[in-house]
Amino acid sequence: MSKDRVMQELQRFGGAMYTPVILFAFFGLTVAISIICKNTMLLGSIADKGTVWYDFWYVVEQGGWAVFAQMPILFAIAVPIGFAKKEPGRAAMESFMIYMVFNYFISAFLALHGDFFGVDYSAKAGAGTGLAMIANIKTLDMGMLGAIFIACVSSYLHNHFYDTEIPEWLGIFKGPAFVVAVGFALMIPMALVFCFVWPAIQHVIENFQFFLKTSGIVGVWCYTFSERILLPAGLHHFIYLPFIFGPAVCDGGIQAYWLQHLNDFATSAQSLKEMFPQGGFALHGSSKVFGLPGAALAMYVCARPEKKKKVATLLIPATLTAVLCGITEPLEFTFLFVAPLLYAVHALLAATLSATLYFFGLSGNFGGGLIDCFVQNWIPLFKYHAGTYIMQIVIGAVFFCIYFVVFRYLILKNDYPTPGRTSDDTEDKLFSKAEYQAKKEMEQMGLAGNKLAIQARVYLDSLGGPSNIKEVTNCATRLRVTVADPDKVSSSSKFTKAGAYGLVKNGHAIQVIVGMNVPQVRGYFDALLKGGDVSEISAPSAPTAAAPDHADKGLAMGIKACVSGQLIDMTEVKDEMFSKKMMGDGVAIEPTGDTVVAPADAEVTMVMADSNHAVGLRFENGAELLIHIGIDTVNLKGQGFECYVKQGDKVKAGQKLIKFDKQVIADAGYANTVMMAITNSAEYPQLKKAEDQKVVANETNVISF
Repeated sequence: MSKDRVMQELQRFGGAMYTPVILFAFFGLTVAISIICKNTMLLGSIADKGTVWYDFWYVVEQGGWAVFAQMPILFAIAVPIGFAKKEPGRAAMESFMIYMVFNYFISAFLALHGDFFGVDYSAKAGAGTGLAMIANIKTLDMGMLGAIFIACVSSYLHNHFYDTEIPEWLGIFKGPAFVVAVGFALMIPMALVFCFVWPAIQHVIENFQFFLKTSGIVGVWCYTFSERILLPAGLHHFIYLPFIFGPAVCDGGIQAYWLQHLNDFATSAQSLKEMFPQGGFALHGSSKVFGLPGAALAMYVCARPEKKKKVATLLIPATLTAVLCGITEPLEFTFLFVAPLLYAVHALLAATLSATLYFFGLSGNFGGGLIDCFVQNWIPLFKYHAGTYIMQIVIGAVFFCIYFVVFRYLILKNDYPTPGRTSDDTEDKLFSKAEYQAKKEMEQMGLAGNKLAIQARVYLDSLGGPSNIKEVTNCATRLRVTVADPDKVSSSSKFTKAGAYGLVKNGHAIQVIVGMNVPQVRGYFDALLKGGDVSEISAPSAPTAAAPDHADKGLAMGIKACVSGQLIDMTEVKDEMFSKKMMGDGVAIEPTGDTVVAPADAEVTMVMADSNHAVGLRFENGAELLIHIGIDTVNLKGQGFECYVKQGDKVKAGQKLIKFDKQVIADAGYANTVMMAITNSAEYPQLKKAEDQKVVANETNVISF
């Protein structure tokens, strides 16, 4: 197996592990808030046991423990959702059943011959006994590790046996029943093997826990550095999951242990580090709260003066998300995209910050953002640990400054193209993980700086990969794809973060709203789909470069109707891409004429080759107009259309652009609505549109600036 294949499988495994983890933040906060609301030192007599207030929060707290009390079952159900190649819901059901069977078999073996395996099965299940209760089954305490292992086995069985053909008279055992039957048979020897080997593994885990608890600041530094530096490869789940939710340093994981003992910590003045040394491995969120804001400020300060306002609109929401919620992807993957050295420095500083805080006595559950800091740490424990938390904030402020100084120095010294330092024709944006991974792949092909090739890679992956693509076409602005399994298509945010204007899903038919560059993106997309060398493809000509920054966007001008007919608002168009203004605001015309003319003096930036059903124009004020004739008329492949201009032509108001045959369009069953969309309308807040009315080509004003 190739190195790339191994990395892909590891990343897929890490992604599958994350499926259940998304629930922990909500349930952790629920438990923490409930505990705070039952704390008499904070709320007084209203929180006394027996009051309605106490009873309410007691009930809420018990519900909040659901995830932590049933964590193995949650992993057994959720992991296959990420692994299953089809029918993930059924895969989850199969995994749950096989996991239950596995535990029943272990219970039976231990009940019969527990002494033979070195297990005292008569002991009450609990911490230190090596036994646990899983869905009322007394079994070996394997925690989430055992559940993940069985879930992976179940996923393998699902992918290999779900579609197995069996005789028709045994049809009732087809699909999920057959997978579970195979799993049932396999679990007997597997349960027996675990009865032999797991007690020894438990002993190794206990020794490992002791080693980590006594490793001090060196262990904390190494853990935090590993957790950050492995994030780009998607392998950081292998680091933090065993610590935060598994048995790496304490039974049940740091999150559950911290919440279970929160009241004990809140009523003792003993050092947090002495009471809970394992908490040093949950300080990795400190860099999100204190460090990344310093890095973001450095990027803002280093931006060119004329771009600082736009950069601020990018950085402020991303920074607030990182600080409050601990979601750091937009900032961290921007470092990776433009300058990997910045990310390496971030990992070093993050590890040093955690180790420094631990050295000065901080411990707790600081893996998330500021919300976690307040709810799970500062509010309930501030009375006896105020000095520790003030020290944390002071050290955090120092590292904020260190981040700022170091990042500013590196950005300026190496002239890194962080947001606001790019050329005029390059969009300033923050980058996603998918874009970073696509860039790494394009680097291997010699196309690291090719934005369109990177977009094509992201779109292909987000559509479920090559195996999920059945057919690909494109029109003037859309990549039209037919997929085998719509459930494998990612959410629209994955596409828009990569540069798409939107996503339209209609069963197996998917439309990625790419914009005027769709022919070029399609070229790279096709090459990637076929597994060819992307660097050697000959893509169609790109639209002419965007308007320079010195274009007078405040220039007052009017745009006339491009064809005679009935004017309607863009929201009335029976095409989601236009009606939702994914390609920008504008108007539409139900035509009575058959010739589209230039609505003002302009430059032709794009002509839809082959189909001739769309043309792009740029006006003197920099506004860019897409004229799109008909809905789905790309399928006519040019039949009924005659184009009179080519890309790069300078045209005058009233000059003929395209003639179309309304009858041909109607006979094919398509609407002939003509859309006039200002694709960069967001840059023209002064844009005004005419009311619905009858319009005459090159006479009636329909849009004004």
